[in-house]
Amino acid sequence: MIDLNDEELERYSRHIILEDVGIEGQEKILNSKVLIIGAGGLGSPIAYYLAAAGVGEIGIVDGDVVDLSNLQRQIAHTTADVGIPKVESAKAKMLAVNPHVKVNIYHTMLYSGNILEIIGPYDFIIDGTDNFASKFLINDACVLLNKPLSHGGILRFSGQTMTIKPRESACYACVFDSPPPAGVVPTCSSAGILGAVAGMLGTIQAAEALKFITGAGTPLYNTLLAFDAKSMLFRSVKLKRNPKCRVCGENGITELRDYEQALCEVKNA
Repeated sequence: MIDLNDEELERYSRHIILEDVGIEGQEKILNSKVLIIGAGGLGSPIAYYLAAAGVGEIGIVDGDVVDLSNLQRQIAHTTADVGIPKVESAKAKMLAVNPHVKVNIYHTMLYSGNILEIIGPYDFIIDGTDNFASKFLINDACVLLNKPLSHGGILRFSGQTMTIKPRESACYACVFDSPPPAGVVPTCSSAGILGAVAGMLGTIQAAEALKFITGAGTPLYNTLLAFDAKSMLFRSVKLKRNPKCRVCGENGITELRDYEQALCEVKNA
C-alpha cells in the first residue's frame, strides 16, 4: 500500500473522488507498468495521459527521430525537437507533466529478437504503430507472454481500436488473420491523417489502459470500436475469438517470426 502525501493527494484528487477509482484505484495506477509502442500520433496523447494519471512505470518504444512532418499530429514533440529521438522528446514532456513517474525509453525498432525481452516487465501493452508488420508481431508476442494489449489504427478521418486479453478474447489475428499484400491498404504517409483523429484514438487507448489497471468499467474485449470524424459517428462491432486462430487458437504459435513490411509504411502514426 502506498501512502500518498499531500501533493499527490491534490495531484490525483479528481481520480480519487471517482467512485469507481478512489484511493485504491489510484494506488493500482501508481503500482502499474505500461508499455507504449510508438511515440507518434497515437503514442503522444497516450504518453501524456498515462503520465498525468500517475502510472508508476511507463516504457516507450520508437526508433525514429522527430521530423517536421510529424508535428501536425504528434503532440509530444515541438519544432525545437526536430532531429531528436522521439523517445527522448516524449520522455521530457512526460516528466514535465509528472516528475513522479518512471519513464523507460527504448530507441529501437521492435523485431522478433527483442520484443519479448522489452514487453516482458509490463502489465499492459499499447500498440501505437502504423504498419501491419509491427501490429501482427506485437499481437503475437502478447499472446505468447499472455500480455493484455490495446490495438489502435488511424487513417484519414477514421480510427479503430480493440482491447485484447490473450486466449480469452479475440486477438488481432482472429479478426484480420494476416497482413494484407503491400500496397493494398494505404498508410498515413500516403493517404494522410487529420491530426486530431490521432488524439481522439490515442485518448481512448489511454482510457482502456486505465480501465484495465483500476478495474473500472469494461475494456473493449471482443469489440472493435470504430469512428468516422467527418460524420462523428461511432460504431461497435462485436467480435468472437476464433478457436482455430493461427496465433491464439488450439494449434497457435509457439515462437515469433518477423512479418514483411511494405517499404512505404511508416513506423508510427
